[in-house]
Amino acid sequence: MTDSLGPLGDEWWWFLADRHLDRMLAIAADLGDQLVNAQPSLPGANSAYRLVFHCCGMLEWWTREAVLGVGVGRDRDAEFTSTGTVAQLAARVDGVRRQLRADLAVIDLDGPLRGDPSDHYKGTPIGSSTRGVLLHVLEELAQHHGHLEITRDLLTTQGR
Repeated sequence: MTDSLGPLGDEWWWFLADRHLDRMLAIAADLGDQLVNAQPSLPGANSAYRLVFHCCGMLEWWTREAVLGVGVGRDRDAEFTSTGTVAQLAARVDGVRRQLRADLAVIDLDGPLRGDPSDHYKGTPIGSSTRGVLLHVLEELAQHHGHLEITRDLLTTQGR
């Protein structure tokens, strides 16, 4: 992108969107429609589609609802039963990316949360500041990016 969000916004964009979300979508796209909904033969494993879809919901909820106080109507449980095509997943990621770009232009890293973090995080650095929320979003994206890489490796080597 050529338009700058300023030093802090550009940095967060690179970490959240370029470094993780875009690369996660690329893995799902490489799996293709045939494998994007497949689950590895491990207890509790998720499909690539579900992992990326969940990351979209997570990012959207934390940045919009917790930080900006804008309701997003998230159904977290449904993220882990979701299925679809790579094109549908790409459209979801594109929408989240566009909204994140707009939101990063107005998010004040040192400002208070305008929304209410989940009870699990109240009283922690995650639930106490915008900076804490964004670090948590980065933490979750990195964790699930790793899960996705393992999922890809298992799906593409099973049956060989």
